[in-house]
Amino acid sequence: MSFTLTTPSGFWNPLLWLIFLVLFTIVAYLIYSRGNPSYKKESDQVKPYLSGNIEPTKEKVQVKAGDIYWGFIEALKGYYTVLQTMHTGDIRDYILWYLGVGAIITFILIGGV
Repeated sequence: MSFTLTTPSGFWNPLLWLIFLVLFTIVAYLIYSRGNPSYKKESDQVKPYLSGNIEPTKEKVQVKAGDIYWGFIEALKGYYTVLQTMHTGDIRDYILWYLGVGAIITFILIGGV
């Protein structure tokens, strides 16, 4: 009984994959076992190294969503200004926009414009 699957582009043998998996597991365990045993998760060792400076609070270093898209929003400021004036928060306005755009698309598709 052969476990080798031969294809035009190569072969696949599950026993070879199992042997490689065992070898990689052994190598990974050897690397893990040579780690520093004095490392403790619940100590100051987990803090980032900031060249002796005090770590700032998370509020000061946190990047807000508005900061991420600042350049994008600034470049399209005119577009967003128009959209903000159209944004009323009333669901009836959105339904009216939906029906209007749907009617235009239907007219284009049926009319063949």
